[in-house]
Amino acid sequence: MADQILMPKATAVWLVDNTSMTFEQIADFCGLHPLEVKGIADGEVARDIRGADPVTNGQLTREELDKAQEDPAYRMKAQKSRHAELLKPIKKGPRYTPVSRRQDRPDAIAWFVRNHPEVTDAQISKTLGTTKATIDQVRDRTHWNSTNIKPVDPVTLGLVTQLELDALVRFAADKKTLADARKAAQQPEGATLKPAGEAAEVDETEDVEG
Repeated sequence: MADQILMPKATAVWLVDNTSMTFEQIADFCGLHPLEVKGIADGEVARDIRGADPVTNGQLTREELDKAQEDPAYRMKAQKSRHAELLKPIKKGPRYTPVSRRQDRPDAIAWFVRNHPEVTDAQISKTLGTTKATIDQVRDRTHWNSTNIKPVDPVTLGLVTQLELDALVRFAADKKTLADARKAAQQPEGATLKPAGEAAEVDETEDVEG
């Protein structure tokens, strides 16, 4: 049922405040646990959420609501909201780079390679809308236009915003720091314990010299 309900917690808030339905009925309709609905009624859950009327937004008929209030054992059936399509999240497609800007991407790739080696090829690819093959060609100087490629800040080229670039570099740096710390923890530097045989030889040498 939950996948058919828009804003399940907001709907539950409205039903708790405006109907005499049981916690189990509300939980079943909204796809929540009865204890969660009880928490809403007690003011412990969804305290800052404004209730959403499922009748007004087309998810429930008035007849269904009346039946549920008359019979605690009745389980309401949702109907597809007329607003469902409008409220669906819009998925972001791949970053689109205008044709006039595509020739600038190798310059931006070169800038990343030279100035921020901590940023992975996958991150560069996603940020600039390019491919790993192109990144490799720029790095190895096997790109067809290598003689004309110069490192240029992608913000200057208009390929990303300064906020996006800052966030990317910070994320990459944090990820590298964490990876380095884990590697260091797995391979601690400094003195290590010597095998028992070597330790015994050292002790005997010290005794002779003493």
